[in-house]
Amino acid sequence: MGGSEPPSKSFVDLADEQVHWDLRDTMSYGQYLNLDKLLDAQHPLSYHHDEMLFITIHQVSELWMKLCLHELTATVACVRRDDLGPTFKMFARVSTIQEQLLHAWGVLATVTPYDYSAFRNSLGHSSGFQSAQYRLLEFMIGNKNAEMIKVFRSDPPVHETLERALRAPSLYDEVLRLLSRRGLNVPAEAIDRDFSQPYQASKQVAAAWLSVYHNSVKDWDLYELAERLVDLDYKFQLWRFTHAKTVERIIGHKRGTGGTGGVSYLTKALELKFFPELWTIRTSM
Repeated sequence: MGGSEPPSKSFVDLADEQVHWDLRDTMSYGQYLNLDKLLDAQHPLSYHHDEMLFITIHQVSELWMKLCLHELTATVACVRRDDLGPTFKMFARVSTIQEQLLHAWGVLATVTPYDYSAFRNSLGHSSGFQSAQYRLLEFMIGNKNAEMIKVFRSDPPVHETLERALRAPSLYDEVLRLLSRRGLNVPAEAIDRDFSQPYQASKQVAAAWLSVYHNSVKDWDLYELAERLVDLDYKFQLWRFTHAKTVERIIGHKRGTGGTGGVSYLTKALELKFFPELWTIRTSM
């Protein structure tokens, strides 16, 4: 009572700020981020309002996947040299990025079946099935399937990149090599194999992981690594599930634009696990 409140302002006073107003001789925010190219990459092919959202969501997801690949490439390098400390920060970052990818489906789900049908024919045969970065992520983490790269034969540089990733040791292959170097009983056939072939779960590998969990104080960094791998796998499974349900919500059980069965194809991947032994040993603890 009796006091007076300071007058409200309808603008921010910049009089005492040292803003660099003249950017003619220096690099601007837009130039640093190449925003002229980035913001000119959305070109709807129909006149329907929601196609802009559809394009933007997929482009943003590709950018997040690019960052995941950047982080996981560095993670693999750290595992190879048995330097696990930095990987925990990288895994944490990837986990947060995965949450962003997961939330993207919620935005896409605001497109109704009627809205999507209005511009779906504009996509032709283009499909997320043809995402090279997604395929690189799966190969890098450990889900190898040579058949998947056939769709990229019309783009030789991309096909070659994927073929190299297919034949290279995955993150999980490098982790198993690390366990072996640390003296754990990992069978030779699990670490010296044709890396282009799908990984086959091993009881001996499961026993090695179980030993890590039972000796978590001594092998704390390996124990922490195991939990980060489980988190990565878990978030991937959530992403796949939400993808399938979003597609079902928008197109029902129609065939996908890329030729797959749509929801029926997506549900096949719901039981996939990158690190199978880390899931099976939970029953044994």
